[in-house]
Amino acid sequence: MQTAIIFDMDGTLFQTNLILEPALERTFEYLRQNKLWTGATPIDEYREIMGVPLDVVWKTLCPNHSDKIREKSNYYFQSALIEEIRLGNGALYENVVSTLQILSKSYPLFIASNGETAYLQAIMSTFKLNRWIQKCYSIDIIPSRNKSHLVEQIKQEQNIVSGFVVGDRASDITAAIDNNLLAIAVNFDFAQHEEIKKAHHIIAEFPQLIDILNLNRILEGEHD
Repeated sequence: MQTAIIFDMDGTLFQTNLILEPALERTFEYLRQNKLWTGATPIDEYREIMGVPLDVVWKTLCPNHSDKIREKSNYYFQSALIEEIRLGNGALYENVVSTLQILSKSYPLFIASNGETAYLQAIMSTFKLNRWIQKCYSIDIIPSRNKSHLVEQIKQEQNIVSGFVVGDRASDITAAIDNNLLAIAVNFDFAQHEEIKKAHHIIAEFPQLIDILNLNRILEGEHD
């Protein structure tokens, strides 16, 4: 049994905003060329829902399209995202590498993401996150597409009895609370105050995680 840290990926470790707009623009240009979309690319709408499961993304962005067209759009979008990553246009947030390096000495680290497996693996391999992350879990493996269920599976599979979920959206906070873990919200690009205000802690810079975890250890020691 162990205490672990479970991280979200997009908007928490990875600066998705750097590749989001060009990948989405390429996708909707593809739709426009095939007479499946008119008007501007709905980048602002996507920023508002960033972090939700992808089936929800495409139902929101393309409410009048068939499921088949949404699936094609998502496939094109995922391919564009991965190409942007491979081209070196993405980046981790500042101090993520140094913080993960420190935390991995004391805790097993995992990822629970609403992103698709191929996309997540592109990030993992490009930035060599396997040096510190023990396993990356995608919402793909959960029929319900519910992040609380994903974190529950991680807990069971990894024999986790306590720990933290670090993320930037309501689904991350809820997943922590539903699984009796502490919720730490990062107030980065896509974070929204109303979504993260229920977190046990909110940080503005990644290294603040270390201070929170050290404080938690001290408090736990006082209760022993």
